[in-house]
Amino acid sequence: MTPTEPAIEVKALRKQYGALTAVEDISFDVAAGECVALLGPNGAGKTTTTEILEGYRQPDAGIVRVLGVDPWRAPRAWKARIGIVLQSDRDLGDLTVGEAIGHFARYYPDPLPVGEAIEAVGLTDKARSRNDRLSGGQRRRLDVALGIIGRPEVLFLDEPTTGFDPEARREFWSLIESLRDRGTTILLTTHYLEEAEHLADRVAVIARGRLLACASPADLGGRHDGQAEVGWLDGGRARSEWTERPTELVAALAERLGGEIPRLTIRRPSLEDTYLELIRGAETTDLDATPHEDAALAADRPQP
Repeated sequence: MTPTEPAIEVKALRKQYGALTAVEDISFDVAAGECVALLGPNGAGKTTTTEILEGYRQPDAGIVRVLGVDPWRAPRAWKARIGIVLQSDRDLGDLTVGEAIGHFARYYPDPLPVGEAIEAVGLTDKARSRNDRLSGGQRRRLDVALGIIGRPEVLFLDEPTTGFDPEARREFWSLIESLRDRGTTILLTTHYLEEAEHLADRVAVIARGRLLACASPADLGGRHDGQAEVGWLDGGRARSEWTERPTELVAALAERLGGEIPRLTIRRPSLEDTYLELIRGAETTDLDATPHEDAALAADRPQP
């Protein structure tokens, strides 16, 4: 990997399970030190894409490079350069926080000091607590500690805050921000649009196995093209109009309606508005013929 190469590179990625297509012609990249969030409904193709990048699944077509290496053929040394935090936490039995992190540290050639990893995730006061005595948020922090113990250059986070209360989620965001600030490249999958908007430099929206858009949260779907929706009450009827000149429209309405504009609202599209519009658009196209990722993954599992 050269200094100018992206940390993650995906070109024309395709993955099929028999007649079921999970990923179709996906292309994107992630720069070193960047945080990119994968968004999409259940079965969109996020899991398959991520597992290919992690080296767990072999692509059928396309080019995939993580740190300049094909993950499917990556040597052990490459695996020590990435960190993975799965959606469900690990079963660590009766191990304490310190024991669990110390155990996994032995798998890496140059791990973080155990105390430093514990401090990085805010579990110093829980170092001697057993895994089954931790709260959900604390267990998730332990998962992240296990993901970063090998000093990863790339960190994969799969639905990291599912089930968190708002306070725990905010604390976790601060942790992820600190990792990004240290130069860690992060690929995040999440269903929380607020989380993606807060953490990600760019978001990639996937549906029906295809990439619909990839841009910064502010620019996704042309959110910064100046459009705003002006709403008002006209003769007892609710009216609205999209315009690039909301101030001009409001002035014209004020003049026509005698100064005061009943129930005036001015709204710009949120990330959620844009995301839902993209997903609805995908659902009304011929992408309906693309099978659901969950069905594809189920078909790939060994049958009893």
